Amino acid sequence: MATEFSFDIVSEVDRMEVKNAFNQAVKELSNRYDFKGSPASIEESDKDIVIAAEDEFRLSQVRDILFSKLIKREISAKMMTYGDIEPAKGTTVKQTIKFREGLETDEAKALNKQIKDEKFKVNSQVQNNQVRITGKSKDDLQKVMQFVKALDLPYTVKFTNYR
Repeated sequence: MATEFSFDIVSEVDRMEVKNAFNQAVKELSNRYDFKGSPASIEESDKDIVIAAEDEFRLSQVRDILFSKLIKREISAKMMTYGDIEPAKGTTVKQTIKFREGLETDEAKALNKQIKDEKFKVNSQVQNNQVRITGKSKDDLQKVMQFVKALDLPYTVKFTNYR
């Protein structure tokens, strides 16, 4: 049996759930009567989603369709970054939606400092784009999890590799 237990704090989206929400939004957009014959579209590119429509009002409607599907799939709004509205081909406009991948170094260091300031009986360290928490007691680790969940962070966190 291990003498030390650990887990990682990460900030990432489930890419499969994003793909499912994307597919549902595309299907709803194609079936909506008010978008029949409209150049409105939702496209996936690498790690981003690009939405397009004939004007900003229609673009906001397409964004709402996608957003509602993402929320139903439990993808937090904190994990999305909306780009600027840009002109696209013809008279249409487009907007890129990016999804957060991992903790930034500054964010990880700040989270690490908050955990250390609480004087838990655990060790915490920043590793790449995550924070690793180790301790001798699972109860101490669970106290850290509860503390992190209670923080008002500008991103969502997940706890992985609980051992």
